[in-house]
Amino acid sequence: MTTSGVEGLLSPVTVGPLSLRNRVFVPGHTTNFGLDNRPTDRHTAYHVERAKGGVGLIITEAVRVHPTSAGRHISLGSFDDSSIPAYAEVARAVQAEGARIFAQIMHAGRQAAGDATRTAAWSAADVPWAAGAHVPHAMGRGDIAVVVGAFGGAARRMAAAGYDGVEVHLGHGHLLQQFLSPVTNTRADGYGGDLNGRLRLIREVLESVTRQAPGLPVGLRVSADEFLPGGLTPPDVVEVVALLREEFPLVYVHVSHSAYHGSHSLATQMADMSFGHAPFRHHAALFKREFPDLAVLAVCRLDSLPEAAELVAGGEADLVGLARPHIADPHLVRKAIQGRSHEARSCLACNQGCVGRLENSLPISCVVNPEVGSERQWARLRSAPPPAATGRRRVMVVGGGPAGMEAALSAHRAGHHVTLAEAGSELGGQVAVAARVPGRERLGLLTAELAADLAASGVEILLGRHVQAADLLAGGRHEGVDDVVVATGSRPGRRELPGGPPVLDLWEAVAALDDPASPLRGTVVVRDDEGAWPAASIAEHLARLGTKVHLVSPTASLSARITTYSRLALTHRLGELGVKAHLLRVPQGASGHEVVLRDTLCGDVESLPGVTAIVDAGTPVAVDEIYRALDGVAGAPRVHVVGDANAPRTALEAVYEGRLAGTFLTDAAGGATALAGDG
Repeated sequence: MTTSGVEGLLSPVTVGPLSLRNRVFVPGHTTNFGLDNRPTDRHTAYHVERAKGGVGLIITEAVRVHPTSAGRHISLGSFDDSSIPAYAEVARAVQAEGARIFAQIMHAGRQAAGDATRTAAWSAADVPWAAGAHVPHAMGRGDIAVVVGAFGGAARRMAAAGYDGVEVHLGHGHLLQQFLSPVTNTRADGYGGDLNGRLRLIREVLESVTRQAPGLPVGLRVSADEFLPGGLTPPDVVEVVALLREEFPLVYVHVSHSAYHGSHSLATQMADMSFGHAPFRHHAALFKREFPDLAVLAVCRLDSLPEAAELVAGGEADLVGLARPHIADPHLVRKAIQGRSHEARSCLACNQGCVGRLENSLPISCVVNPEVGSERQWARLRSAPPPAATGRRRVMVVGGGPAGMEAALSAHRAGHHVTLAEAGSELGGQVAVAARVPGRERLGLLTAELAADLAASGVEILLGRHVQAADLLAGGRHEGVDDVVVATGSRPGRRELPGGPPVLDLWEAVAALDDPASPLRGTVVVRDDEGAWPAASIAEHLARLGTKVHLVSPTASLSARITTYSRLALTHRLGELGVKAHLLRVPQGASGHEVVLRDTLCGDVESLPGVTAIVDAGTPVAVDEIYRALDGVAGAPRVHVVGDANAPRTALEAVYEGRLAGTFLTDAAGGATALAGDG
């Protein structure tokens, strides 16, 4: 029974010569699963899982066409024919599950990080993408000819590997867009100047692609708006597509947005939860009106199938792309077809496990789906026989935050008898607290869905139950437990400033946000030692309430632990709200409503007058007393410590450790080692 409201989305559609089983596709997104710039078994397992999940089309992450675009060995590239077998393996496996697969081919241009390969980035001109970035090499005619041939060669190899088509990427501020945009193309030769000159490289690339891979369906990915002064606008890009359609047999246009530029523009490309649902759907709708006979693909913050279905039902797009939602749950379509959408796990749009790890040159993961990138290994482990009756263990999970809820669910699914004890009146832990801050509400989906799964599982849940170490020993009220999972989280740090304004820790600040009589409604200093979302989100919301906010940090960079894509949007908003940042500063003292800051570099001091409150987002402290009391004690249950009780970090680590502990209860360290070794 199909879930109501998405029937049209799940109907077949024709794209060029190809029939797709439905209108849902997985857009290209970097995974960092590559090895020597070639796809690996991880890629195959990752894409196969989403094909099994029911999508109609998968578009690979960008396949770099030339070594000057590779940057790192973990990216994908196709530089010679020896790469064909690795790509063919991915294509065959996906197609065997009933999905179509296109390869996205691109050259990154000026933002290709060439440090690993000791190559200079290539671009239309010598304009870096951001302050402090390397100056790119302005391409000569010989370089241009090399890239043109490389695009065609990559397309030919994808055809030989059995792909259903290729997507030529001329968006997101990559090389082809760098030639197309008047912001980045300052050339005075035949590849610059007016639109015809700036289109010349793209025309040559498409000619090379269609000539070297005749008959292979070709789609375009474009950025409808660069969001830059003097940059490409939607009417400009409509004109570009109209001109290219006259010359080349394009089967679709994939409408995205943004430029790779160190500004708010880049933040829109991977729009986080602050942007809201489908903030750029109007771009796809424009292209559909202009090109009614061309398949239009829409993308970005289409968070669920029902929300994405709105675009198809409204005639705004023919296909809808859900990248991050399919990272979170690869089986969205299958669950909808089977009437099980209530079982789907939601993307939080937090950019934490996906983009955040990419920026650190790590493989993608996901807060709600810690199995990303290890699908094959987890499937093998789950196929093992369940424990025999004598092997069923009694498990007590102490703490009902994300780590504890995930541990309880995973231990239950592994066949154990599980009790979850939470000292508070509700489940959710610190994530539930964070979700109360306006703008961060989507975090609550994580805990709400975990709680719903727990309720359906039959796991015994004890709310308001304060468990101490003695309760778990002989004679205690929970004696007889074989394993205890300590998931008691952490508590926020707070440093007083004697003689100064009142100091609130993070939990107290969240509780006071809605109180109009709170001292948070005056002038507030937010102390941020961590550079993460807790301080930033409170500072932003207070500023929206009209509070004068001073964000004080001893670090040299504002909100450094927030991914670049989200931070560029955050700093844009903070600037509009008038938040004052004081970097390389620490509070030295206070008197009444005056707070004195010290410059950590030179020792100078400055005063902030009229401060009514201080919010301290200091270093959190692990609540690990149960672990300390039971660890190594004869006759005590075996102890596992997860999440912030292990070490204060984020929900990403909490959910991962909870699943590891619950799934591999008899050998958590061995399970983690096996997964790491196979990954």
